[in-house]
Amino acid sequence: MVLKQKRDNTDVLIVDASKGFAKAGKNNVLQACDIKRIVDVVTSSKKVERDDIRANDYNLNIPRYVDSSEKAESWDIFASMFGGIPDSELQELHPYWSAFPGLKENLFASDNGAYCRLIVPDLKSSARSPPAVVSFLSRYETAFHDFDDVLRAELLDGMRTLNTSQEETVLSDAIFSRLDGIPLVDRYGAYQLLDDEWGRIAVDLEIIQTEGFDATKQVDPNMVSKKKDGKDQEVQEGWAGHVIPFALAQEVLLPDALAALTELEARLTEISGEYETLLEELSEEDKEQDFVNEGKDAFVPAEVKKALKAKEAEPQTLAILKKADALITEEKTLRRQIKTDSAALHARTKEVIEGLSDETVLELLQRKWITPITGALRSLPDTVLAEFTGKLEAICKKYETTFAQVEEEIADTERSLISLLDDLTGSEFDMMGLAEFKKLLGGE
Repeated sequence: MVLKQKRDNTDVLIVDASKGFAKAGKNNVLQACDIKRIVDVVTSSKKVERDDIRANDYNLNIPRYVDSSEKAESWDIFASMFGGIPDSELQELHPYWSAFPGLKENLFASDNGAYCRLIVPDLKSSARSPPAVVSFLSRYETAFHDFDDVLRAELLDGMRTLNTSQEETVLSDAIFSRLDGIPLVDRYGAYQLLDDEWGRIAVDLEIIQTEGFDATKQVDPNMVSKKKDGKDQEVQEGWAGHVIPFALAQEVLLPDALAALTELEARLTEISGEYETLLEELSEEDKEQDFVNEGKDAFVPAEVKKALKAKEAEPQTLAILKKADALITEEKTLRRQIKTDSAALHARTKEVIEGLSDETVLELLQRKWITPITGALRSLPDTVLAEFTGKLEAICKKYETTFAQVEEEIADTERSLISLLDDLTGSEFDMMGLAEFKKLLGGE
């Protein structure tokens, strides 16, 4: 709230930003899109005259001037009793119907003017196929089809000279202008997608502008904190890219080696599941043996070998232990191989980054800076449609079962329970209690 004494007018601008935040633990935090929305002044803002404030005893509590309360959920009595979907609740989604002319008629048929029914078997797929929705998706795609080129021109071609502190505003203005005339897509949500990436991009740009382009081909010691003699000490664990992340370089330039290592790691994960299966196959008596640990959740390798050598267990148990022993051997081999291959890949990645060509650096920077932004922006129409169909499904599910059907299901359950009670036997007093219980259920 900002109050200024000396000004020509006497009204007060009320901005309701109560819903613009993200949860961060126990705290509410303003995101970049929330701050920008407030700065741009949201449509729910209201100028309040001094007389209105005076009438409220100078109370500036926002709810007195702006209604930001959520509409309480209500249930249509007719639809709850007889079925059908209230047209009044569908009309609450009027922004979508306005953006997608004819879609409502494609999905629902009116029964009596006030209530309708769903006429498509799959709401999600059917909501995407009508011409109005296809046109919406096409318009959005057309608006952003060349945005990759815009980002390349701004960020890659101009990286040495662009004003980093102002560039985010330049790009957000470009996004906003492309969203003009496109309904339903939240432009502040689009801005947040840009801001989510901008922090990392800005740091890289500052490095390149201050240290030169060759900084992109630099690796730094990867320093981590470790306990030694009870004290935290900084020690080196390999290397880290100064600008180009090792993971990105591996994904783009060393895909075969990365895939081979990933496959080994996946197999190591599979072995954990196979251990669990073998343990479940053991009898409870076997689980008390020394070849299973105290927690009953792992084999003891040395004891497994000892039991196999003694051959005193049941044949089925020995077969399980033989499989476990093979897995133990494979696991040890895999761990050694993963450690060796991981170190080799790490060393190779360091060499690759230090030997990058300028052209390859630009390709990697495009993947690091531009691809995440454009990929996230392309997902916005799908997010809109997912939210829309989710709301429609909620309304349909809300009236899917009438009270009469619920009552019939309860009656069926009671009849089934009474039938089960008839099969029970017990003492004289037990039978008296069961008889009374049957009466409560509606039985004779």
